[in-house]
Amino acid sequence: MGSSKPSMLVVLLLLFITSLEHTNKLVFADKKLIEQQCHNAEMPETCIECLKSNPKGQEADKVEIAAIVITCLSNNSQVLANNMSSLASTAQDKNLKSLFQDCEKGFIQANSNLSTAMNELMSKNYDKTNNFVRTALQPEIDCKKNVVSLTPSVPSDVLDQMRVYEELSDAAMRIIDRF
Repeated sequence: MGSSKPSMLVVLLLLFITSLEHTNKLVFADKKLIEQQCHNAEMPETCIECLKSNPKGQEADKVEIAAIVITCLSNNSQVLANNMSSLASTAQDKNLKSLFQDCEKGFIQANSNLSTAMNELMSKNYDKTNNFVRTALQPEIDCKKNVVSLTPSVPSDVLDQMRVYEELSDAAMRIIDRF
């Protein structure tokens, strides 16, 4: 019986090493899937960064990857709505204040459209999902068109956040197009 303990340890050690190799292959495959899904985006780095920010990103399938990107997009629209609210509250010029308030309303509506997009994604209505993501992008395009000339009044970090919003929208639509 004394000789069975060392052989049992060898078997357990081999099982452990085999499971580590298998786990590494799974993580590699998941990273590869993330890269494949984000590859067609205009800015794949933004898509990959979004997926890395979510703990479930490394083990997500294609639909879950799209859901994570939509969640990043939704979070981004909330931040932009808050930024526009802050800018409106400090604006001295009434036209500028009105512009920021319109942008805020647009991002709030975009967030609602992204919520609907997520529901459509979970219902496997991919064309409708993309339509809602595209609709959610329009307020950002309209807002950016109006505020881009107001650079001194609009902080660069807000403009950067708007750029990320566009990049995530592009990534979401391109990922969903491939289903």
